[in-house]
Amino acid sequence: MQNQLPASGWGERLRRWFPDREFFMRSQGQVRFIKISSRIQMAAAAIVVALLVAWGISMATMAWTQYRASADRASLLEREVRVATATERVNAYRDNLQAVTEDLVKRQEFLEQITEAIPEDVKSASAVSDSSSEAAETIEKVSAAIPEAAALAQIEARQLAYVERLTRYADRRAERSAAAMRQLGLNQQAMLRRAEREAMGGPLEILATSASGDVDPRFERLGLSLARMAALEASLDGIPQVNPTNPRQTRVSSGFGYRRDPFTRRGAMHRGLDFKGPVGSAIYSAAKGRVTFVGRKAGYGKVVEVSHGNGVMTRYAHLSGFVAQVGDEVEAGEQIAKLGNTGRSTGPHLHFEVRINNSAVNPRTFLERAPDVLKEARGTDAAERIS
Repeated sequence: MQNQLPASGWGERLRRWFPDREFFMRSQGQVRFIKISSRIQMAAAAIVVALLVAWGISMATMAWTQYRASADRASLLEREVRVATATERVNAYRDNLQAVTEDLVKRQEFLEQITEAIPEDVKSASAVSDSSSEAAETIEKVSAAIPEAAALAQIEARQLAYVERLTRYADRRAERSAAAMRQLGLNQQAMLRRAEREAMGGPLEILATSASGDVDPRFERLGLSLARMAALEASLDGIPQVNPTNPRQTRVSSGFGYRRDPFTRRGAMHRGLDFKGPVGSAIYSAAKGRVTFVGRKAGYGKVVEVSHGNGVMTRYAHLSGFVAQVGDEVEAGEQIAKLGNTGRSTGPHLHFEVRINNSAVNPRTFLERAPDVLKEARGTDAAERIS
């Protein structure tokens, strides 16, 4: 039987790895000794290991989520491949014309219900409907084999063409939104997952596309494409895109990053942009969102915070007064406060921060690039319409 290393052996080995260490620092002619004990070193190492394990678990969870999403999409695409061919549809018409009629009615109900939930500009763009090659083949075969069913085949063809075109249109719009997020350095997949996890509920209502209660995978994919489009486009509204001050009254006096602290004169991290201006001038919300904090914070003075969803938050500090209250829903460019000189401040200015998942990022990227990027993402030209 192999001898086991006693617990004391492990302790001795750890002490050899992390012996007591002494450091000395010389400052202004004085020498200071700093001793870091073995216990403190082991505790620090344990914390680092715990953080690495937590990071590993987080990455594994994210990978599993992405795998499941890919698997679900692959399953749906596989089912799309197995939809009825033209010949099979002819047989269905021949075997039970009444059942086909009922299915078409259910499909039309599905389309009417899902159309009510899509934006007005999508409805207007989706007005054009024509037959695809697959649908045209079905019409031709059904009309030749069962002349009395030709009208029903025409209806089915237009339904399928509408679904196909609207799905492609929604996918194109979603990709434009995703491309805009990438240009601004945002993780569109992470934002989409956050949007899908937003609080929601209600009774389950399955929109069937047949009298038997089944859902045609092409119709199901349409619903998923429209949901993705809506989630990404809603996320665009929450991206900081409006200057929080009036450019004619203010100017940027300090940028994002390392700088010399105005009080200590030593290097320090500045996690926002400073806009110098007159006391009382208007402060605007940089994006659509909900006011989540109004009050004082250490160092910041009077502060307003606006949550824009998907982990995005903007902070407005050193204010002289408040216009918005906690819980207010605000639009991009709506006044929420007044510029001031409260907190740790050397003069009247606005300290503006953009935080994503509570980590500060450079606001200048959004204020300089977002207006043009988002305008392009939201634009609808002839090439993007359903035609």
